[in-house]
Amino acid sequence: MPLTLPPADRPANESQAVAPACACGRLRRATRALTQLYDDAMAPAGLRITQFSLLRTLARDGPLRICDLAGRTLLDRTALSRNLDPLVGQGHVEIRRGADARTREAALTRKGAEALKAATPYWTRAQKVVAARLGSERLDALILVLGELESLHPSRRPSPQPSPHTPGKQRSTTRHRP
Repeated sequence: MPLTLPPADRPANESQAVAPACACGRLRRATRALTQLYDDAMAPAGLRITQFSLLRTLARDGPLRICDLAGRTLLDRTALSRNLDPLVGQGHVEIRRGADARTREAALTRKGAEALKAATPYWTRAQKVVAARLGSERLDALILVLGELESLHPSRRPSPQPSPHTPGKQRSTTRHRP
């Protein structure tokens, strides 16, 4: 069943005195808190969690076109560059020409693989802190819900297929003479 929203000029339930929490606002605050926990835990390795995630993606999937890396990580090109540039500067990632002159690929370097290996125990420690705080069942449920939320991203939504029976404008086959 399609989602229907109430008109913007009146609330869904006019008797409701206090609006419910905004899912997006709460998730963004929770994300900032969780990111800070991971960043603090990973500081000794010299990586932020966003950089660690990019290194893991490249280690798992191999060299990727920049646009494919952006798609897999759900980052826009600006955010991807902001996180990728320091990794390139540190020699953890190499940007090279792709299959044709119009594309560029990001590839994990040997130094990047070593940095990933060195950072993994810190990441594991942060994971354990989160699991201890939430409990394994709640953490598993959270990961499932987050996967569902990721599917809301426009690049992850199935593209609508036009119905072959969709009525369109019919051209008249009758010629009118002036």
